[in-house]
Amino acid sequence: MRKRLRWVAAAGIVLALAGCSANNSGGESAAQPRPADGRQAAPNQGPSNKESTDSAGKAGTDKAPVPAGLPGSTDRKLVRTASVELTAPNVADVISQVRVVTQGAAGYTGQESTQEKRATVTVVVPSERLDGVLDQLGKLGKQVRREVTATDVTEQLVDVESRLATQRASVERIRALLARATSVSEIASVESELTSREAELESLQKRRERLAGSVAMSTISLQVKAETVVAEEESRSGFFGGLTNGWDAFLTFGGGLLTVLGAMVPFLLVFGVPAAALVWWLRKRRRPAAPAMATASELPSAPPLD
Repeated sequence: MRKRLRWVAAAGIVLALAGCSANNSGGESAAQPRPADGRQAAPNQGPSNKESTDSAGKAGTDKAPVPAGLPGSTDRKLVRTASVELTAPNVADVISQVRVVTQGAAGYTGQESTQEKRATVTVVVPSERLDGVLDQLGKLGKQVRREVTATDVTEQLVDVESRLATQRASVERIRALLARATSVSEIASVESELTSREAELESLQKRRERLAGSVAMSTISLQVKAETVVAEEESRSGFFGGLTNGWDAFLTFGGGLLTVLGAMVPFLLVFGVPAAALVWWLRKRRRPAAPAMATASELPSAPPLD
Protein backbone atom coordinates (compact mmCIF):
# COMPACT_ATOMS: atom_id res chain seq x y z
CA MET A 1 0.00 0.00 0.00
CA ARG A 2 2.79 2.35 0.85
CA LYS A 3 4.57 1.55 -2.41
CA ARG A 4 1.48 2.53 -4.37
CA LEU A 5 1.25 5.88 -2.55
CA ARG A 6 4.91 6.53 -3.33
CA TRP A 7 4.35 5.82 -7.04
CA VAL A 8 1.26 8.05 -7.13
CA ALA A 9 3.18 10.90 -5.46
CA ALA A 10 6.08 10.53 -7.88
CA ALA A 11 3.72 10.59 -10.86
CA GLY A 12 2.03 13.75 -9.51
CA ILE A 13 5.38 15.52 -9.11
CA VAL A 14 6.37 14.57 -12.69
CA LEU A 15 3.04 15.87 -14.05
CA ALA A 16 3.44 19.15 -12.10
CA LEU A 17 6.94 19.73 -13.48
CA ALA A 18 5.75 19.01 -17.02
CA GLY A 19 2.91 21.56 -16.67
CA CYS A 20 5.31 24.28 -15.44
CA SER A 21 7.68 23.74 -18.37
CA ALA A 22 4.76 23.88 -20.83
CA ASN A 23 3.54 27.16 -19.31
CA ASN A 24 7.03 28.70 -19.55
CA SER A 25 7.43 27.74 -23.21
CA GLY A 26 3.96 29.07 -24.02
CA GLY A 27 4.75 32.43 -22.40
CA GLU A 28 7.96 32.81 -24.33
CA SER A 29 6.18 32.00 -27.59
CA ALA A 30 3.52 34.59 -26.84
CA ALA A 31 6.19 37.23 -26.05
CA GLN A 32 7.86 36.56 -29.37
CA PRO A 33 5.25 36.45 -32.17
CA ARG A 34 5.98 34.28 -35.19
CA PRO A 35 5.75 35.65 -38.74
CA ALA A 36 3.43 34.22 -41.40
CA ASP A 37 6.05 31.78 -42.73
CA GLY A 38 6.35 30.13 -39.31
CA ARG A 39 9.95 31.22 -38.66
CA GLN A 40 10.73 32.71 -35.29
CA ALA A 41 12.19 36.19 -35.34
CA ALA A 42 15.67 36.56 -33.91
CA PRO A 43 15.62 38.30 -30.54
CA ASN A 44 16.80 41.91 -30.12
CA GLN A 45 17.09 42.52 -33.91
CA GLY A 46 14.27 45.02 -34.39
CA PRO A 47 15.83 48.15 -32.83
CA SER A 48 19.23 47.57 -34.42
CA ASN A 49 17.76 47.20 -37.92
CA LYS A 50 15.67 50.31 -37.45
CA GLU A 51 18.63 52.35 -36.31
CA SER A 52 20.78 51.19 -39.23
CA THR A 53 17.97 52.00 -41.68
CA ASP A 54 17.50 55.48 -40.22
CA SER A 55 21.23 56.19 -40.27
CA ALA A 56 21.49 55.02 -43.90
CA GLY A 57 18.55 57.20 -44.88
CA LYS A 58 20.05 60.23 -43.15
CA ALA A 59 23.42 59.61 -44.77
CA GLY A 60 21.83 59.42 -48.21
CA THR A 61 19.92 62.66 -47.55
CA ASP A 62 22.91 64.60 -46.25
CA LYS A 63 25.29 63.78 -49.12
CA ALA A 64 24.00 63.15 -52.62
CA PRO A 65 26.14 60.88 -54.81
CA VAL A 66 28.27 62.55 -57.50
CA PRO A 67 27.41 61.42 -61.06
CA ALA A 68 29.93 59.07 -62.61
CA GLY A 69 32.54 60.76 -64.82
CA LEU A 70 32.23 64.23 -63.24
CA PRO A 71 34.62 65.60 -60.60
CA GLY A 72 33.33 66.67 -57.22
CA SER A 73 32.94 70.24 -56.03
CA THR A 74 36.55 70.31 -54.80
CA ASP A 75 37.89 69.19 -58.19
CA ARG A 76 36.24 71.85 -60.35
CA LYS A 77 38.44 73.46 -63.01
CA LEU A 78 38.03 77.25 -62.98
CA VAL A 79 39.47 79.91 -65.28
CA ARG A 80 39.91 83.02 -63.12
CA THR A 81 40.52 86.53 -64.44
CA ALA A 82 40.70 89.86 -62.64
CA SER A 83 40.57 93.58 -63.40
CA VAL A 84 42.10 96.25 -61.14
CA GLU A 85 42.12 100.06 -61.40
CA LEU A 86 44.50 102.19 -59.30
CA THR A 87 45.37 105.85 -58.85
CA ALA A 88 48.83 106.97 -57.78
CA PRO A 89 51.00 110.12 -57.80
CA ASN A 90 53.63 108.56 -60.08
CA VAL A 91 52.48 106.10 -62.72
CA ALA A 92 55.96 104.93 -63.77
CA ASP A 93 56.90 103.94 -60.21
CA VAL A 94 53.73 101.86 -59.86
CA ILE A 95 54.46 99.99 -63.10
CA SER A 96 57.98 99.20 -61.87
CA GLN A 97 56.61 97.83 -58.59
CA VAL A 98 54.05 95.77 -60.54
CA ARG A 99 56.88 94.01 -62.38
CA VAL A 100 58.58 93.21 -59.06
CA VAL A 101 55.37 91.78 -57.56
CA THR A 102 54.72 89.72 -60.68
CA GLN A 103 58.20 88.20 -60.74
CA GLY A 104 57.95 87.40 -57.03
CA ALA A 105 54.77 85.42 -57.72
CA ALA A 106 56.44 83.40 -60.52
CA GLY A 107 54.42 85.24 -63.17
CA TYR A 108 55.11 87.56 -66.08
CA THR A 109 53.80 90.77 -67.63
CA GLY A 110 52.22 90.77 -71.07
CA GLN A 111 50.92 93.69 -73.14
CA GLU A 112 51.89 97.07 -71.68
CA SER A 113 51.13 100.69 -72.58
CA THR A 114 52.69 103.40 -70.40
CA GLN A 115 52.22 107.17 -70.76
CA GLU A 116 52.97 110.08 -68.50
CA LYS A 117 49.66 110.01 -66.65
CA ARG A 118 48.14 106.67 -67.70
CA ALA A 119 49.28 103.08 -67.99
CA THR A 120 47.77 99.68 -68.68
CA VAL A 121 49.51 96.34 -68.23
CA THR A 122 48.50 92.68 -68.39
CA VAL A 123 49.79 90.47 -65.57
CA VAL A 124 49.76 86.64 -65.71
CA VAL A 125 50.31 84.72 -62.45
CA PRO A 126 49.60 81.17 -61.18
CA SER A 127 45.95 80.74 -60.22
CA GLU A 128 46.72 79.65 -56.67
CA ARG A 129 48.54 82.98 -56.09
CA LEU A 130 45.94 85.25 -57.68
CA ASP A 131 44.36 86.50 -54.44
CA GLY A 132 47.71 87.28 -52.86
CA VAL A 133 48.91 89.17 -55.94
CA LEU A 134 45.69 91.19 -56.04
CA ASP A 135 46.19 92.21 -52.42
CA GLN A 136 49.76 93.32 -53.15
CA LEU A 137 48.73 95.29 -56.24
CA GLY A 138 45.97 97.03 -54.29
CA LYS A 139 48.59 98.41 -51.88
CA LEU A 140 50.63 100.09 -54.65
CA GLY A 141 48.14 102.96 -54.87
CA LYS A 142 44.55 103.88 -54.17
CA GLN A 143 42.36 101.02 -55.36
CA VAL A 144 39.37 102.35 -57.29
CA ARG A 145 37.97 99.11 -58.69
CA ARG A 146 38.63 95.36 -58.33
CA GLU A 147 36.73 92.63 -60.16
CA VAL A 148 37.35 88.86 -60.22
CA THR A 149 35.50 86.45 -62.51
CA ALA A 150 35.61 82.65 -62.66
CA THR A 151 34.51 80.41 -65.53
CA ASP A 152 33.92 76.70 -64.93
CA VAL A 153 35.52 74.57 -67.67
CA THR A 154 35.27 71.21 -65.91
CA GLU A 155 32.78 69.74 -68.38
CA GLN A 156 34.88 70.94 -71.32
CA LEU A 157 37.99 69.23 -69.96
CA VAL A 158 36.08 66.02 -69.27
CA ASP A 159 34.68 66.06 -72.80
CA VAL A 160 38.11 66.67 -74.33
CA GLU A 161 39.70 63.88 -72.29
CA SER A 162 36.96 61.46 -73.39
CA ARG A 163 37.37 62.41 -77.03
CA LEU A 164 41.14 62.09 -76.73
CA ALA A 165 40.85 58.53 -75.42
CA THR A 166 38.48 57.61 -78.25
CA GLN A 167 40.68 59.24 -80.86
CA ARG A 168 43.83 57.49 -79.59
CA ALA A 169 42.08 54.12 -79.84
CA SER A 170 40.94 54.99 -83.35
CA VAL A 171 44.48 55.90 -84.41
CA GLU A 172 45.81 52.64 -83.00
CA ARG A 173 43.22 50.67 -84.99
CA ILE A 174 44.17 52.45 -88.20
CA ARG A 175 47.85 51.76 -87.55
CA ALA A 176 47.02 48.07 -87.09
CA LEU A 177 45.18 48.08 -90.41
CA LEU A 178 48.16 49.78 -92.04
CA ALA A 179 50.44 47.03 -90.75
CA ARG A 180 48.19 44.39 -92.35
CA ALA A 181 47.73 46.22 -95.69
CA THR A 182 49.28 44.46 -98.68
CA SER A 183 48.45 46.34 -101.87
CA VAL A 184 49.52 49.86 -102.76
CA SER A 185 45.96 51.11 -102.98
CA GLU A 186 45.15 49.79 -99.51
CA ILE A 187 48.29 51.37 -98.06
CA ALA A 188 47.49 54.75 -99.65
CA SER A 189 43.89 54.70 -98.43
CA VAL A 190 44.82 53.67 -94.89
CA GLU A 191 47.65 56.25 -94.69
CA SER A 192 45.27 59.02 -95.78
CA GLU A 193 42.77 58.04 -93.08
CA LEU A 194 45.58 57.78 -90.52
CA THR A 195 46.83 61.29 -91.36
CA SER A 196 43.33 62.73 -90.93
CA ARG A 197 42.78 61.06 -87.57
CA GLU A 198 46.23 62.03 -86.27
CA ALA A 199 45.53 65.66 -87.21
CA GLU A 200 42.27 65.56 -85.23
CA LEU A 201 44.13 63.97 -82.32
CA GLU A 202 46.70 66.79 -82.31
CA SER A 203 43.91 69.38 -82.43
CA LEU A 204 42.29 67.83 -79.36
CA GLN A 205 45.63 67.73 -77.54
CA LYS A 206 46.24 71.43 -78.23
CA ARG A 207 42.74 72.29 -77.01
CA ARG A 208 43.36 70.38 -73.80
CA GLU A 209 46.67 72.20 -73.33
CA ARG A 210 44.98 75.58 -73.81
CA LEU A 211 42.28 74.77 -71.28
CA ALA A 212 44.81 73.43 -68.80
CA GLY A 213 46.96 76.53 -69.25
CA SER A 214 43.97 78.82 -68.68
CA VAL A 215 43.17 76.96 -65.48
CA ALA A 216 46.77 76.98 -64.23
CA MET A 217 47.45 80.69 -64.97
CA SER A 218 45.23 83.69 -64.22
CA THR A 219 45.24 87.02 -66.07
CA ILE A 220 45.00 90.44 -64.39
CA SER A 221 44.21 93.61 -66.38
CA LEU A 222 45.74 96.51 -64.45
CA GLN A 223 45.02 100.19 -65.17
CA VAL A 224 46.85 103.00 -63.39
CA LYS A 225 45.92 106.70 -63.53
CA ALA A 226 47.67 109.72 -62.09
CA GLU A 227 45.84 111.55 -59.30
CA THR A 228 45.86 114.79 -61.33
CA VAL A 229 43.95 113.06 -64.14
CA VAL A 230 41.30 111.89 -61.68
CA ALA A 231 40.98 115.41 -60.27
CA GLU A 232 40.55 116.84 -63.77
CA GLU A 233 37.89 114.26 -64.61
CA GLU A 234 35.99 115.09 -61.42
CA SER A 235 36.20 118.83 -62.11
CA ARG A 236 34.62 118.34 -65.54
CA SER A 237 31.36 117.05 -64.09
CA GLY A 238 28.22 119.22 -63.82
CA PHE A 239 27.17 122.32 -65.79
CA PHE A 240 30.52 124.08 -65.79
CA GLY A 241 32.22 120.82 -66.64
CA GLY A 242 29.90 120.42 -69.64
CA LEU A 243 30.56 124.02 -70.67
CA THR A 244 34.29 123.41 -70.49
CA ASN A 245 33.99 120.24 -72.52
CA GLY A 246 31.90 122.04 -75.14
CA TRP A 247 34.45 124.85 -75.43
CA ASP A 248 37.23 122.33 -75.80
CA ALA A 249 35.24 120.56 -78.51
CA PHE A 250 34.70 123.86 -80.33
CA LEU A 251 38.41 124.65 -80.18
CA THR A 252 39.18 121.19 -81.44
CA PHE A 253 36.75 121.61 -84.34
CA GLY A 254 38.14 125.07 -85.16
CA GLY A 255 41.68 123.77 -85.05
CA GLY A 256 40.75 120.93 -87.38
CA LEU A 257 39.05 123.33 -89.80
CA LEU A 258 42.07 125.65 -89.85
CA THR A 259 44.29 122.65 -90.44
CA VAL A 260 42.22 121.66 -93.48
CA LEU A 261 42.30 125.23 -94.86
CA GLY A 262 46.05 125.41 -94.35
CA ALA A 263 46.47 122.15 -96.23
CA MET A 264 44.40 123.58 -99.13
CA VAL A 265 46.39 126.86 -99.49
CA PRO A 266 49.29 125.38 -101.53
CA PHE A 267 46.84 123.81 -103.97
CA LEU A 268 44.99 127.14 -104.32
CA LEU A 269 48.23 128.97 -105.05
CA VAL A 270 49.44 126.43 -107.58
CA PHE A 271 46.20 125.77 -109.42
CA GLY A 272 43.83 128.54 -108.35
CA VAL A 273 45.87 131.62 -109.38
CA PRO A 274 46.56 130.44 -112.99
CA ALA A 275 42.94 129.37 -113.35
CA ALA A 276 41.71 132.79 -112.15
CA ALA A 277 44.08 134.58 -114.56
CA LEU A 278 42.86 132.49 -117.50
CA VAL A 279 39.21 133.23 -116.69
CA TRP A 280 39.96 136.99 -116.42
CA TRP A 281 41.76 136.99 -119.81
CA LEU A 282 38.92 135.17 -121.54
CA ARG A 283 36.32 137.57 -120.19
CA LYS A 284 38.41 140.57 -121.21
CA ARG A 285 38.76 139.23 -124.75
CA ARG A 286 34.99 138.84 -125.18
CA ARG A 287 34.03 142.40 -124.05
CA PRO A 288 34.79 144.43 -127.39
CA ALA A 289 32.49 142.27 -129.54
CA ALA A 290 29.39 143.38 -127.66
CA PRO A 291 29.75 147.21 -128.32
CA ALA A 292 30.46 146.55 -132.04
CA MET A 293 27.25 144.66 -132.41
CA ALA A 294 25.42 147.39 -130.50
CA THR A 295 26.83 150.12 -132.88
CA ALA A 296 25.68 148.21 -135.96
CA SER A 297 22.20 147.90 -134.58
CA GLU A 298 22.01 151.61 -133.76
CA LEU A 299 22.75 152.81 -137.38
CA PRO A 300 19.76 154.65 -139.10
CA SER A 301 17.88 152.61 -141.60
CA ALA A 302 17.79 153.72 -145.27
CA PRO A 303 14.66 155.60 -146.43
CA PRO A 304 12.26 153.54 -148.44
CA LEU A 305 12.36 153.95 -152.24
CA ASP A 306 9.48 155.60 -153.95
